[in-house]
Amino acid sequence: MDFALTEEQTAIYDMARAFGEAEIAPHARAWEQAGEIPKSLWPRIAELGFGGLYVSEDSGGSGLSRLDATLVFEALSRSCASVAAFLSIHNMCARMIDAFGSDEMKARVLPGALTMQTVLSYCLTEPASGSDAAALRTKAVQTNDGWSLTGTKAFISGGGYSDAYIVMARSGEAGAKGVSAFLIEDGTPGLSFGGLEDKMGWRSQPTRQVNLDNANIPATNLLGEEGKGFTYAMKGLDGGRLNIAACSLGAAQYALDQTVAYMAERIAFGKTIDQFQGLQFRLADMEIEMQAARTFLRQAAWKLDQNLSNAPQFCAMAKKLVTETGSRVADQCLQLHGGYGYLADYGIEKIVRDLRVHQILEGTNEIMRLIVARGMIGK
Repeated sequence: MDFALTEEQTAIYDMARAFGEAEIAPHARAWEQAGEIPKSLWPRIAELGFGGLYVSEDSGGSGLSRLDATLVFEALSRSCASVAAFLSIHNMCARMIDAFGSDEMKARVLPGALTMQTVLSYCLTEPASGSDAAALRTKAVQTNDGWSLTGTKAFISGGGYSDAYIVMARSGEAGAKGVSAFLIEDGTPGLSFGGLEDKMGWRSQPTRQVNLDNANIPATNLLGEEGKGFTYAMKGLDGGRLNIAACSLGAAQYALDQTVAYMAERIAFGKTIDQFQGLQFRLADMEIEMQAARTFLRQAAWKLDQNLSNAPQFCAMAKKLVTETGSRVADQCLQLHGGYGYLADYGIEKIVRDLRVHQILEGTNEIMRLIVARGMIGK
């Protein structure tokens, strides 16, 4: 059992970290204030192969493992978790097209997705169906030329910003087996967007409702087989949960590194505050938690790469453990900065705000517990 990263994996991490520090970190606050990530960033990220991290090499992607991908998101999140998480969503969509799309769809959509000239968003959640995703109400009705979709999707990262959307809609019976997945391109008649959501964190990501009013698409925009959309969506979320956990890990690690440096300079009662044993214990506790979270995340990613039967349970466990650890560590880092931690200049309060939503999206941590428990009792 070898816990060390390979030379290639170390190089992947270092490349992502260097790009983030040079191209993302200096602008993260400004992008948050603007409420949008410049689209010019994405082609530059794609030049590193990050537009199709686990799209197969046969389809032009990087063909990396899920473990490799977590290294990318961990490294980028040191600079901005919001930007890294948005990239994760795009990659989840690109992989769904690669894995389940027709040859025609892959040839038509993937070249732009891999260069990130085409930015992709994922549309599952609705105003009345979050955790109970299989109860979605968006309808897909077959027409002579293809499909007509009507409904509303909520909390969509990239709503009104992205170039295409993978939309889960009901084409058949009630429940999961009646859900299909569709590709809807920006500019489709009947596709519109709600107002920009005013969020606690992830503020550089534009988030809006996606509205569909008899949005007509060709038959070729059905993703995979009819009635398999919910299965595709859940398969996408296994990897998405690892990625969002990696985003928590990277941002929290940056906060911890900054806190150690701050404590070595901050003087109170005649000495730097890293010399107080009580505060040293707090640093040690955070380091232990972070190391445990990192090891568990990489084990879960390995299981998904090996396609093991218990991989979904481990992805759920990792998502719950690492996102809660990340938020807890970031909050403690803010506390150890004192009043300065509450100021935007130090960057810690942004991390606290950005990481909070990680316990909600990609399946709430309550649903993660449900997945784990069902795996334990065999139901």
